[in-house]
Amino acid sequence: MATFNWTQLIQGVTHDTSHVATTAIGFGVMLVLAVVGRIALGSGNSAVVPSNRLGFKGFFEWNIGLVRDLGYELMGDQGFKMAPLFATLFFFIFFNNIAGLIPGMTPATENLNTTIAIGLFSFITYNAFGIYEHGLSYLKHFLGPVLYLAPLMLPIEIISHFFRPISLGLRLRGNMMGDHLVLGIFTDLLPPPATVIFYFIGLFVCFMQAFVFTMMSMIYVSMSVSHDH
Repeated sequence: MATFNWTQLIQGVTHDTSHVATTAIGFGVMLVLAVVGRIALGSGNSAVVPSNRLGFKGFFEWNIGLVRDLGYELMGDQGFKMAPLFATLFFFIFFNNIAGLIPGMTPATENLNTTIAIGLFSFITYNAFGIYEHGLSYLKHFLGPVLYLAPLMLPIEIISHFFRPISLGLRLRGNMMGDHLVLGIFTDLLPPPATVIFYFIGLFVCFMQAFVFTMMSMIYVSMSVSHDH
């Protein structure tokens, strides 16, 4: 049975297309936060001085720093250069995830179309970086460590790469559906004050799923640009 979604109040939006509206809203929230953040940061020295408390600026600094440091651990200096890309990916998934914590909202990341599309973005990104880094020599990544294994390794590698965006999308969608299903069940069964703990758990799951997706994308990029093959 289809459940009500606030986005269905928008003319032309149906239950089947509500994830598109939610995604657009997520983009809008990110743009607004970017503008507000730019104003809040100011200019000059105040824009680069780290925040000393957990506020608007501190929250984003901590998350961006986490993504940047993880990128550096996986890719060295290249991780710093790619930090804006991965931070954007992280926040896009995170804001779409937490939309499900709002009563009457269904996150876009519960829809397989959305999660597979994000998985395809990761797939295109790491292959594009691999080709940019290695040129046509990138194809050697698919042939295995020694040439005589190429006939065996090539189909295995192709299948493995083909299923990466699918596995990323299915994992994200399945975890978000499970998280919000559990939250919905306990919200119906328990009085409002008792459900607070489940909202905190849900918030943690939203953060972790965005982090895991971003980390896996980083690993794929790291493998594609590696010179160890």
